[in-house]
Amino acid sequence: MGGAALFKTRLKRMLRSPTSQNLLALYGVQAANYLFPLLTLPFLARVLGPEGWGLLAIAQSFAQYLSLLIEYGFTLSATRAVAQHRTDRGRLAELLFGVTGARLVLAFGAVLLTLAVAPWIPGLNQAPLLLWSGVFWAIATGFSPLWYFQGQERLRWVAGLEILTKAVALLLIFALVRTPQDAWKVLALQGLASALASGVALYLAYREVGFGRPGVHQIGEALRSGWGMFFFRGAVSLYTVGNVFILGLFVPPQLVAFYAGAERLTKAFLSLLEPLSRTFFPRLSYLVRRSPRDAARLSGRITLVMGLGGVVGALLVAWLAPWLVALLLGEGYEGAVPVMRILVLLLPMIALSNALGIQWMLALGMDVPFNRVILWAGLLNLGLALLLVPRFAHFGMAYAVVLVEVFVTVGMFFYLLRAGKSPWQLRGFQ
Repeated sequence: MGGAALFKTRLKRMLRSPTSQNLLALYGVQAANYLFPLLTLPFLARVLGPEGWGLLAIAQSFAQYLSLLIEYGFTLSATRAVAQHRTDRGRLAELLFGVTGARLVLAFGAVLLTLAVAPWIPGLNQAPLLLWSGVFWAIATGFSPLWYFQGQERLRWVAGLEILTKAVALLLIFALVRTPQDAWKVLALQGLASALASGVALYLAYREVGFGRPGVHQIGEALRSGWGMFFFRGAVSLYTVGNVFILGLFVPPQLVAFYAGAERLTKAFLSLLEPLSRTFFPRLSYLVRRSPRDAARLSGRITLVMGLGGVVGALLVAWLAPWLVALLLGEGYEGAVPVMRILVLLLPMIALSNALGIQWMLALGMDVPFNRVILWAGLLNLGLALLLVPRFAHFGMAYAVVLVEVFVTVGMFFYLLRAGKSPWQLRGFQ
């Protein structure tokens, strides 16, 4: 009885800690971002059909490009800055004003970019409503101030708001999408949910630091400080979110649907590990300056957990692939099964590269070698896609993505070892 009472006391203490609450909040947001779309997947795959759902996937991929432009890497750079200045209200106000103003400028740029390239996007040039619904979603999502609260390790209320609004959008999608011509409503409803959540969260953030307008100097500082992370996120997009869009330039929407379905089902399992990365990044950034040895120990443990989780997930997904495709995509999507069994190799690779790269290299301030690996990976992905997709269609894209992710993981491990800064090398640091 005494042991049970002690365990209960320790569990309560752990759940009350900022890190645990931050982790639980991020898992909730992750569920809204990945689980909710996964819940709509069987419905949309059947209602829209392979061709209609393939077009929706291309529009979503293009919108993700725009969202990355507007987000500009602030999720990492601004989170790190907030974590380092969390007790300085004046500095927090400058960060909030600067990031918000920068995103307004970037959103305007995203609209201009869409006007310039829209006539050249296969499929979407004949579906303007779907295209501009994606632009709206990108802008609404890109303005989320989650970084502000994440840097202070207090996400509970803001995360709850995001989950609630996206749950409402989920229900409206089931109610309002009835034919392939309704595909635009999916992105429009998701955009409305993000706009509401972002607007309320921005109000809460401004209420803490004081309301004001961003100045040119603050905007310029935000863009300069976020450039390294934007460079990283942009390079990453060349071999992650952009693959569906790139594939859509070469193959019919039906084959895009096979690849996109396999990719989403596979990465849904990977999303279970991502909150660990986002939760511990502020903690590692904090510990690296104050206790490198403790930071290295924590990083080593996280890397081990995420790596093992990726291996288990890959084996599980490969085994369940036929059943998952039949259940979640339905008849006509059988071509997604072999693609899915190629993409499962991404799970351990991405888990390890996130642990070694995003969490550890960036916490150490190794932005330059980190970005170097990512840039070469993005260029390699484009080269492999141009080489393999015309010959092997959606299978070629799957092979390209896996090879690139292997390159990323090995490259990051190599840089850390050469610099003598891997978690295992620094654990004995005094």
